[in-house]
Amino acid sequence: MCYVNGVRVSMETYIRYKEKLLELKEINARILNQPVKNGFEYVLWPVIKPMDDVNDFNLLAMEWGFIPGYLKDMEAVKRFRFGYKDAAGKFHAPYTTLNAVGESLLDDGKMFRTAAKNNRCIILSSGFYEYRHIKVMGKKGKELKHPQKFPYFISVKDKPYFFMAGIFNTWTDQSTGETIDSFAIVTTKANSLMQQVHNSKQRMPVILPQALAEEWTNKNLSEERIKELSSFQFPANEIQAYTVAKDFLQIENPETRFDYEQLPELLTPNS
Repeated sequence: MCYVNGVRVSMETYIRYKEKLLELKEINARILNQPVKNGFEYVLWPVIKPMDDVNDFNLLAMEWGFIPGYLKDMEAVKRFRFGYKDAAGKFHAPYTTLNAVGESLLDDGKMFRTAAKNNRCIILSSGFYEYRHIKVMGKKGKELKHPQKFPYFISVKDKPYFFMAGIFNTWTDQSTGETIDSFAIVTTKANSLMQQVHNSKQRMPVILPQALAEEWTNKNLSEERIKELSSFQFPANEIQAYTVAKDFLQIENPETRFDYEQLPELLTPNS
């Protein structure tokens, strides 16, 4: 998690950030209208990136899927992301860097440590998707091995868009000189609502309210404060979650509500 995200922001909308209004005319409209995308497609996504001036920022397209600096070229990136067989025929499993675990961002030796210290950004979202796992009883009264999965659309109440904490890296292909800005979404422990929805892993993206989002991109943050923000748990009572169709990845309006019979309702969170 969070591997499926969505964004719908019209070109008439202004993004309010650091006491400024950012007009969206300079970014491709297609980047701002992606109601559902699977992160494993390694798509371009709208990201707020801080500039050298501590109060300045820009909204630009970055590739979802953090590319570590030690990968030399695109062939190495493909092997990293999709896995490969070596000369002996042994398969080497891929690495997933769509997300970064907030609690361990600054651990010594971790891939994300430098980016967490120096390259923090904000991911724009209108809602993301997670699966709820429900245990199923078989004909003989025994629990089946595989639970049923029901997709949910999760968003912030009364907000057309919201902010997720992210980290980025500007990667250079050593064979061509091409550079790519890529990012990972920071995740934390699930709040009381997301524990029910994403009940298999009990994780959620670090959703930041306006003030904390602006603080996250402050270049002068201490490591202690970075750790605090990277584990921030957005209030459960400010989030809404409802079921969508199981083929939501293929339909025009994936966030449309779809109800399932006999699916237990979510308990109303207190905070």
